[in-house]
Amino acid sequence: MRAPLCLLLLVAHAVDMLPLNRRKKQVGTGPGGNCTGCVICSEENGCSTCQQRLFLFISREGIRQYGKCVHDCPPGYFGVRGQEVNRCKKCGATCESCFSQDFCIQCKRRFYLYKGKCLPTCPPGTAAQQSTRECQEECELNPWGSWSPCTHNGKTCGSAWGLETRVREAGRAGREEAATCQVLSESRKCPIRRPCPGERNPNRKKGQRERRPRKDRKLDGRGDGRPRPAPT
Repeated sequence: MRAPLCLLLLVAHAVDMLPLNRRKKQVGTGPGGNCTGCVICSEENGCSTCQQRLFLFISREGIRQYGKCVHDCPPGYFGVRGQEVNRCKKCGATCESCFSQDFCIQCKRRFYLYKGKCLPTCPPGTAAQQSTRECQEECELNPWGSWSPCTHNGKTCGSAWGLETRVREAGRAGREEAATCQVLSESRKCPIRRPCPGERNPNRKKGQRERRPRKDRKLDGRGDGRPRPAPT
């Protein structure tokens, strides 16, 4: 009578231990030894459920996959928040990094970024920037402006050769593309022939004296100032 009773107690104890063994397996460390931030973690597949605000990133090695909970998705992935779990999803095939599935931030080699898309060539009206791998819209420039006053060492007077300048600005002022457009300018030499206040007339030859007007008018052509007598 005691033997069947002991056997029954052993079976009941074993049944009670099954959930505990399962819980230990769920919170155990995976192959990478990292279950940080996991709600459910197994030795075979790592994390399958993460704490709030964390993203589940699943890496694949051949036919095997392993989950990890991360604060930020790695390059080439973007985070998507869901009701049950937040996941890291892979960017498009041409994206190096992305904000969403349809909006790239940086493109892979041999592709150019244009309005969130990675293109093999830039569309018409744009120019490829090799340094940033982006398509920049070409500038539409206004007509040339008027020439500035002719100046020499900051002065607009004197007797010397100066420079006058004019500019040609972008026609799309106020738009984001206009901020990157280069403002064109050109200069040319110009003569300055206007005396500055207090300076000698630059057109007068060296050593030449300036004539002063005579106060006395020649009334009779003799130069003595007396009136010519009336004819008889």
